[in-house]
Amino acid sequence: MPDPIRDPSPSPLPRSGGALVLFSGGQDSSTCLVWALQRYGRVETAGFDYGQRHGVEMQARQRVLEGVRNRFPQWAERMGEDHVLDLRGFGAVAQSALTADRAIEMTDRGLPSTFVPGRNLVFFIYAAALADRRGIEALIGGMCETDFSGYPDCRRDTLDAMQQTLQLGLDRPFTIETPLMRLTKAQTWAMAEELGGSALVDLILEDSHTCYLGERGERHAWGYGCGHCPACELRAKGWVEWREGAAA
Repeated sequence: MPDPIRDPSPSPLPRSGGALVLFSGGQDSSTCLVWALQRYGRVETAGFDYGQRHGVEMQARQRVLEGVRNRFPQWAERMGEDHVLDLRGFGAVAQSALTADRAIEMTDRGLPSTFVPGRNLVFFIYAAALADRRGIEALIGGMCETDFSGYPDCRRDTLDAMQQTLQLGLDRPFTIETPLMRLTKAQTWAMAEELGGSALVDLILEDSHTCYLGERGERHAWGYGCGHCPACELRAKGWVEWREGAAA
């Protein structure tokens, strides 16, 4: 029996209460936003400015939000406030190739140099503090441990521990929902089409941003990006696998 929280199949009626989506403006969080809009009567979004080199995502997230409102009027009325949280102090401490001029390479820990230590943990702490003030108990993130770069704070075990910590520390029944956790990138593309058809796929292609280097100059079949950073490689690989599967 699928977990009702993580099952990606559409829900016919919105759940009572609200949800807060950790929204970067990338492929994964854009898909999660629409997933949440199909399930909750009120959906707010939170973005994080942690001094990332690919700061262009802060503009991309606004384009995606506007695109969802304009292209999907059935969901627009459920879209609540968007929040941008300043985490530049954290980004300076947790320095990586995402926040400093460093090469993207594998480190002696066996992790890409793009790993920002504890980034998702910090995101959820700030999101929970915001959600507590807003009367929201569902936190939604696009983390995935199937097709990913090996970041330990993307694992469901890590987020289960964080969920329990938030419940204890804030004395509220928070849930951390990760609808993409067991999906490949190809399946994430397929989910976007299932949720919003070609209109959502086109919006993700044109307006979402994934590239770690912030490259928006070249349009590939899978969207914009440098084409060789880990984020671009995962997105491109998933696109090819999805299109090949659809054509088979």
